[in-house]
This record gives sequence, C-alpha cells and structure tokens, in this order.
Amino acid sequence: MTNSSRINTLILGSVLALMAGCSSSPDDQDLVIGNRSEQALYQDAKEKMKLGNFNAATTTLSALDSKYPFGPFSHQIQLDLIYSYYKSGKVPEAIATIDRFTRLNPNHSDVDYAIYMRGLTNMEADKNLFQELVGIDRSDRDPSKSRQAFEDFRRLIEKYPESKYAADAQKRMLHIKNRLAKYEISIARFYMRREAFVAAANRGRYVLEYYSDTSHVQEALEIMVECYDQLKLEELKNNAMKTLKLNYPNSSFIG
Repeated sequence: MTNSSRINTLILGSVLALMAGCSSSPDDQDLVIGNRSEQALYQDAKEKMKLGNFNAATTTLSALDSKYPFGPFSHQIQLDLIYSYYKSGKVPEAIATIDRFTRLNPNHSDVDYAIYMRGLTNMEADKNLFQELVGIDRSDRDPSKSRQAFEDFRRLIEKYPESKYAADAQKRMLHIKNRLAKYEISIARFYMRREAFVAAANRGRYVLEYYSDTSHVQEALEIMVECYDQLKLEELKNNAMKTLKLNYPNSSFIG
C-alpha cells in the first residue's frame, strides 16, 4: 500500500469514528440511565446543574425526559432541561422544549417561568460573541431574535401580570427597545452615507413613533433635521428642529 493510500485510509477511518461518536441512538440513553431509578438519575442531574456542568445535565435530563415522560418528576425535569439548555447555549433545543411544555401544560403553575425563559433564550440568541469579546458595535445585525424576545416578554406580562418574573421582563423589554432603536439609527446612517435621505428620515421618524422612551430619540431627530435639510423640505425640517430644541437644547444641531 502506498503512503498516499495509507493516509487516505487513516483519514477515512477517523471520519467514520467521528461520525459514530457523534451519532445518537436509544443505546446512548440506555447508557446514561443504566439500572438507576428515576429519582437517583434526577438527583444526579441536579448535582450537575449545581456544579455548573449544564452540558452533562442536559444529557441526563434529556434521557430522563424520553424514558419517563409521565413520571412524578416529569414536569420539573422539563423545566430544568429548559434552564440547562439555556445555560449551555443550546437555543433551538431550549425553544423546542419550552414550546412543548407550554403546549402540553397550558395551566401549569410554572408556565409563566417557561415563557420568561423563552424571552431570555431569544435575547441570548441575539448576542454576538465577537462583539462581546472585542467591543465591536454590531447594532446593524439582524434584530429578529430581539423582536421575538420582546414578544415573549410582552406575552408574559399580558397573560401573567402578577408573575414574579413580570418586573424583570418589563426591564428587559426596555433594553430590547433600545437595541431595536439603535438598529433603526444604524440603518438610517447607512442610508445617509448613500444619500438615500428619504429612507433615512423615515427610519428616524420610526424611532420617534415606536421607541420614544429610548435613549436614541435625539439621534433620530438630528437625522431627520439633516435629511430634511438635504431634501429642501423646510417645513418638515423646522418641525423636527422645534422638537429637538424643546427636548434636547444642548444638541450640536441647534444653531
């Protein structure tokens, strides 16, 4: 066998071994469960969570959820599985588990928690690791997950206003609105660089209409003033300037 053939054989063997190791089957769950009782396995999963080993916890909890879907710990297992998926960054798995729990247990006392966790999970999905590490502003990235998180928290507050998670959800909604407003400002500035002043002004007006309680209103008004000036729309420019003067008298755009 030539050296090239040996190398190809080794590579093929490695790939097949990796595929075998990554595949999952009922046998894998049997290995996790073994001969231990549901209670013993659940305690083991709780200990893993306590130690912060959420990846390992999801393996045990998922196996338990499949093996004992109607056991005495089933609801709590699913709730802990949601949290463990969230903590280990497994967003699709967390969302799927949350949706299944709320669909099958609409009257459960912890449905508000599940909805709250859906909002947290979608917020986490919106984060950009590279931005967090090196401080790069990527406010122009797709905000669809933030919008979904906003809807999750809104649903929680509307359906369960007395929930212990409602106050925190309200604060997070304001944070998300700032994120969405910043996105609109970022897109407006993108349009301005390309001299698409109508589109840019519309983005600024959108911030005023839907995100008036955020920290980006001043920027929105300044964009509108500049764009209307470029478009020679004096009445619209003057109206925006009046609002800017009234609310932000220290703006560099005044005078």
